[in-house]
This record gives sequence, C-alpha cells and structure tokens, in this order.
Amino acid sequence: MAEGRKQSARPGTRGSGYTVTVRSGAKVRKQRHERLDSALAAVERAAEDLSDGAPAKPAGGFLIRRLEPVRQVVARIELAGPGRLRAGVDVRGDGSREAYTGRLRRTLVRQRDDESPFDALRRVLS
Repeated sequence: MAEGRKQSARPGTRGSGYTVTVRSGAKVRKQRHERLDSALAAVERAAEDLSDGAPAKPAGGFLIRRLEPVRQVVARIELAGPGRLRAGVDVRGDGSREAYTGRLRRTLVRQRDDESPFDALRRVLS
C-alpha cells in the first residue's frame, strides 16, 4: 500500500456495489445494494414515499423572490456506483419528480412519452 493512504475499514466494499442516499430535510439515510436494478428500485420506492408527503408552501415573497412549490426540492435521492456513476431523483414541493445524472453538474434526464422519471433513469443508466 502506498505510504500516506489509509486502508478501507471494510475491505472489498470500496468501489463495489451501489449506494442510495435519501436526503429529506435534515434527515439522511444510506442504503447499500449490490446490483443496479435493486438500487434503482430503492430509489423509486423512496421517491414514491417522499412525494406523498411533499406538499410545500410557497416560500419568500417580500425581500426575496417567491418560490412556488414546483421550484422547491423537498427531497433528493442520490445513486452512487462504480465508475463514478452519479444520478438521482429530485422530489419537488408539488409532489412531482425529476431524474438527473451527474453530481456537481446535474443534467436533467428527458422523459419520453408515457415514461416515468424512474423509467427514464433506468434507460440512461442501462
């Protein structure tokens, strides 16, 4: 091992599998999955659960610009995997969901006709 580098606390876990991170308000939960299809299913389940309780009120208005619920992200589900794979789904304040790829530079995944954001994410990642 190169000098100055720390060894992973759990050998064999770094770079293998997928991590689903669910961020909702101040709460952060992480789940590990070995396969992409099970990780994508976990992303879909989390987004469905969070979109049910998503109704947000408009924010701002007097000194700052007013943000309608559709422009507010109330939860973010992130997927990280091998090969620097980064993608996820944003749950908006009105309950709508948008899939994206990337981490720092997010790129919206365009949905085709009659395609859910989860189907679009599966199409792009597969």
